[in-house]
Amino acid sequence: MNYIKPLSVFLLGWLLLLMTPPLSSIAWVSGLAQLALFILVVCIPAWRTGRISYVDIGWPWGLVVIGVIVLAMSEHLNIRTLAVSAIYLFIGLRMGVTALRMWRDGHIDVELPRYKYQQRRWEKAGITNIPLNRQVEVLVQALANASFLALPAFVMWLNPDPAIHPLEWVALLLWIAAFAMESVADMQKKAFIKRTQASGDNLAVCNVGLWRYSRHPNYFAEWMVWNALMLAALSSWWALYGELDMVIWVLLGSGLMFTSRCMYVTLVHYTGAKPAEYYSVQKRPGYAAYQLQTNQFFPGPSRAGGGVEAGPA
Repeated sequence: MNYIKPLSVFLLGWLLLLMTPPLSSIAWVSGLAQLALFILVVCIPAWRTGRISYVDIGWPWGLVVIGVIVLAMSEHLNIRTLAVSAIYLFIGLRMGVTALRMWRDGHIDVELPRYKYQQRRWEKAGITNIPLNRQVEVLVQALANASFLALPAFVMWLNPDPAIHPLEWVALLLWIAAFAMESVADMQKKAFIKRTQASGDNLAVCNVGLWRYSRHPNYFAEWMVWNALMLAALSSWWALYGELDMVIWVLLGSGLMFTSRCMYVTLVHYTGAKPAEYYSVQKRPGYAAYQLQTNQFFPGPSRAGGGVEAGPA
């Protein structure tokens, strides 16, 4: 059961799409496409090398697959469909190309720290068949792509109305703001690393710019990117009221809410903040003080008494 339990929620999410008559065809195509992608790009390399860092290649290219499928299977190429496809393609290509560069430059020749931390979880949970569990972890991500991460796009794909709802305009503005925040946070971190490497202080803690208000502003912004997609899909979901079985309609709405929850858990507890901080505390002497001074995820004012050195300006 320890090997099956992680798959259950996402398998149920995919089954929900399959049981929704207007979505069953696109859910089948998407699910099989994700499975084929992950077998080739992640499962086989993970089995041969003993590393699951290949997930960082598979899951963003899975988002590209979602964007392509929405375009290819759309009977009404309105602004909504084009916009949501473009967003998935943009997110996926942006991260997917970066992941391919990491693979080309040899950064995935060793297991990435967040996946080393995952193995610690398995050992703590008493899981002994590590090769099998690697494959389970890969399938979890494939099913996540096929279910809850695809759900906002698929719900909007169903909406034939060419008019853009005001809530969708609000969601678009939120998405732009969140993406801008993520980009700024990444640029600030890169600039900080460049300055500290030049000064020889490679163990300094980055708490400049947005990093003064959150220990992981890039992860928070990524979560808000997905919240914006979920918010954009709500008007299309509401438009389905009366057209679907009430139970299915309620479950689809709950699924949209779970998309936000899924990304939050991933970015904070699963492969995001918690694994990163486990190693940062060991590597950087000032990180424990930074934790006391700065919120982990949600941005907020710094707390006095942390005494963190920001490194060279």
